Amino acid sequence: MMAIAAVGNNLITYVFNEMHFPLSKSANTVTNFIGTVFLLSLFGGFLSDSYLGSFWTMLISGFIELSGFILLSVQAHIVQLRPAQCNMMEVSSSCEEAKGYKAGIFYGALYLVALGSGCLKPNIISHGADQFRNNNDLKQSKKLSTFFNCAYFAFCTGELVALTILVWVQTHSGMDVGFGVSTAAMAMGLMCLISGSFIYRNQPPRGTIFTPIAQVFVAAIKKRKQISPSNAGILHGSQKNMLTNVTTGNLIHTQKFRFLDKACIKTETGNEMIDESPWRLCTVSQVEQVKILLSVIPIFACTIIFNTILAQLQTFSVQQGTAMNTHLTKNFQIPPASLQSIPYMMLIFMVPLYETAFVPMARKITGKDSGISPLQRVGTGLFIATFSMVSAALIENKRRNNAIKFHKTLSIFWIAPQFLVFGLSEMFTAVGLVEFFYKQSIKANGMQSFLTAMTYSSYSFGFYLSSLLVSLVNKITSSGSSTGWLSENDLNKDRLDLFYWLLAALSLINFFNYIFWSRWYSYNPISSSLHTPPLDGVEDPQKKVISAL
Repeated sequence: MMAIAAVGNNLITYVFNEMHFPLSKSANTVTNFIGTVFLLSLFGGFLSDSYLGSFWTMLISGFIELSGFILLSVQAHIVQLRPAQCNMMEVSSSCEEAKGYKAGIFYGALYLVALGSGCLKPNIISHGADQFRNNNDLKQSKKLSTFFNCAYFAFCTGELVALTILVWVQTHSGMDVGFGVSTAAMAMGLMCLISGSFIYRNQPPRGTIFTPIAQVFVAAIKKRKQISPSNAGILHGSQKNMLTNVTTGNLIHTQKFRFLDKACIKTETGNEMIDESPWRLCTVSQVEQVKILLSVIPIFACTIIFNTILAQLQTFSVQQGTAMNTHLTKNFQIPPASLQSIPYMMLIFMVPLYETAFVPMARKITGKDSGISPLQRVGTGLFIATFSMVSAALIENKRRNNAIKFHKTLSIFWIAPQFLVFGLSEMFTAVGLVEFFYKQSIKANGMQSFLTAMTYSSYSFGFYLSSLLVSLVNKITSSGSSTGWLSENDLNKDRLDLFYWLLAALSLINFFNYIFWSRWYSYNPISSSLHTPPLDGVEDPQKKVISAL
């Protein structure tokens, strides 16, 4: 985390000052890079669950990421591989933009890092969580919840080191030294991973995860003219003894997306059943797995705007800081990228406090192992995130007015609140989302890594949406006599404050949208039943099932 954070969070400075890309292109380059990192997490999850397993996926991806860091370090160190030095902030300057082989080396290195990091991220979480559960034991909700909080604490620590020490190194010793430190950190991380290879509990890959999903849709389409039976007990694979559903992990029938139930209807000729291929007849459990995937998509989509806000804190807010007074003392300046360390400074205290104080207190009130449900945790974070953009808009308006009307430069600490508020919201949303997706993972088909990767792919779509919004806003707000809100390299000429207000409005609308979908969503029945201990003295298996449900 320290290695990738040191590159990603200060990348806009390198792209703007060293590659000489215009500000809006620099911001889009960063958001596209980070978006690609998280989008490739789906590929990493697929590889892990289907073919390689989480350990080998992490190991291979780690070496790919390491090669990207090495190439970035080499280009940053050798001046012949970069455009000639030029000050992009000077109005009269005409700086040469990186093109040809120079741009090719830069993008090649950048996307090697993206490929490696993207495939690595979801497997860190799923592989770690797998250490706390046996193949036939899901009753470890408290330990899993604690693990997710501890993992987030570790990520925050890595981010904090990157945004303070490594950004300072990049600013004062050069980006080549900074990239070199990231390379060394990545190499150390790989050695740590390899050192535990003999004691890990590894979940074996179970073949392609998409074939069973495709079979359900194909079978449902082929039997689309069939009438879904009112009695789910006659569907293929439906268990007559409900106890089997609870103890084996088979999913019981639910009423959502009933058109998919047609995939379970058996074809009869006279009084005899016809043997059908898996592409024409599926089990109830197989169909319910697809229903889970469809059900979590709206929850996933509601976090995209949240990550679009995060994209601003890693791009425009950093540039916002460069236009402010960065002096902490007469001789010490704060690198603008280090502003992103502010929420992590808070979170390394807040996360342990949340785990040791809030969760036990909430557990007594709600009876839930994690204090509040993952969906409630996500919703809390989405609501708080709106106020990050409200704060950003107010401060940017104040900074711009002071610069234009009074020729004064505000202290960089004025933009600290937008980072603090978002950090608090991320503690709720990020951890809640990971816990939610992992707990909804489909054990029968081994989709832990892939569903965890959906959490990270939300970051991807959020960053891509940021790039799209920047381009759309520029196009819509520009006219023949004036440029768009974000068209200039000078923030005093841009209207970043209005862009922040737009995001605040979108975030609030998104929160109410999330409330609707979270109320619509219902947990997979097998998940909730497995967290309920059996009642003492109940001998009848059917009564045990009813009690558990």
